[in-house]
Amino acid sequence: MENSPVKHGTDNVQNYKSATNNVSGTLVEEESLEGQVANCIHGIFDSLPAKCKPRTSINGVSEWIPLSGIAIVRDGAIRCVALGTGMKCLPANQTALLDSRTVLHDWHAEILAIRAFNHFLLQEAYLLASSSTYTSCILRRKKANESDSPSSRSRPYTIHEDLKIMMYCSEAPCGDASMELIMEAQDDATPWPAVPPTENGAQPLLGRGLFSQLGVVRRKPSRPDAPPTLSKSCSDKLALKQCTSLLSTPTSLLISPQNAYIHTLILPSSQHRPHACSRSFGPSGRMAPLTLHGWPQGYAYHPFHVTPTATSSFTYARHNHNTNPTSSSKNNIYKSCNISTVWTPTLQETLINGVLQGRKQMDPKGASALSKTRMWALFQEINGMVGGRTNVPVDLPYERVKEVDALAVRRRVKEETKKVALKGWDG
Repeated sequence: MENSPVKHGTDNVQNYKSATNNVSGTLVEEESLEGQVANCIHGIFDSLPAKCKPRTSINGVSEWIPLSGIAIVRDGAIRCVALGTGMKCLPANQTALLDSRTVLHDWHAEILAIRAFNHFLLQEAYLLASSSTYTSCILRRKKANESDSPSSRSRPYTIHEDLKIMMYCSEAPCGDASMELIMEAQDDATPWPAVPPTENGAQPLLGRGLFSQLGVVRRKPSRPDAPPTLSKSCSDKLALKQCTSLLSTPTSLLISPQNAYIHTLILPSSQHRPHACSRSFGPSGRMAPLTLHGWPQGYAYHPFHVTPTATSSFTYARHNHNTNPTSSSKNNIYKSCNISTVWTPTLQETLINGVLQGRKQMDPKGASALSKTRMWALFQEINGMVGGRTNVPVDLPYERVKEVDALAVRRRVKEETKKVALKGWDG
């Protein structure tokens, strides 16, 4: 099968020392765990071939790109399991391309990293289903007496309870968590006046504009000169993941969500605005109505810690450049990169416009391993191997999967989170 994983090694594993180190009789404080996670993810990206990275043109114009990665910390070791780079998504006038399920809708770095993480989980589930002796670094087989609910069959796998999932972003997530940074970048930081609602009272979702409105659901893009999209901001998607977990539709059918939540979100110090992050993600901000909310099957609101790190920044980060990223001045000597990179221990891809580099969007051969069609194909193979424990027929087409009873609680979590905390999501 084309999605079949290969067993990976441990080249991306780093040991974590939490205390201090005596060097020549002097106590030297070790770098923080967050800093080591960031460096681990930087190191993986640095090891990738040149085709995966931003370029510098012959006239000296350099490209920049956001990087996001997911690492697991267990038994004193840091292991990067997924990373992505990217900053674009499909314009609203091209969403018909999504009907093929081979084109990605959103290839911002955070979203690619999460999709790559789910692909890695599917690969690990495949290996567990293939061999009774295989031991996964992230998943374990659930015991016979472990059940998600008395009325349903148990998902066959769960994430190890003794690990932490940590996510690193080289830039503050677009949307609400980065609005203060957008304000600071303006020549005039006076909040723009709000636009009155339309005749029917509706307020269209905002992009980067109207930054006087805080704590609201926004859409991509963050650039005012880019075409509008239907994709919600990364801040909003990460806020929702605090309730639904990192699991996607296919992985939610195989893996319990109970341990699949981000523990810590790591940002460079220059990108961290505590008030913005608390407002966007924390229990004192817009997610406050969910603090006492609970759902069956291991779903709950799990606010992650947002922690800054002063470790060396990502080489290709926007904030490493000295020019104003929002300015249209011809003195700017850098531009955004149109290449996206995806990596897991068993996968490496380079994407442009949501498909494999060198392929056209209408070409089925251009489908990324992270596309809906290929992720579903991998799930269906695993589903057949685990003997139907997911309650999903092995021949179920993807367009019907979100209707299945096994996802009813997940649907409820999404609907209630949008209704009480992320208001306007479906507006």
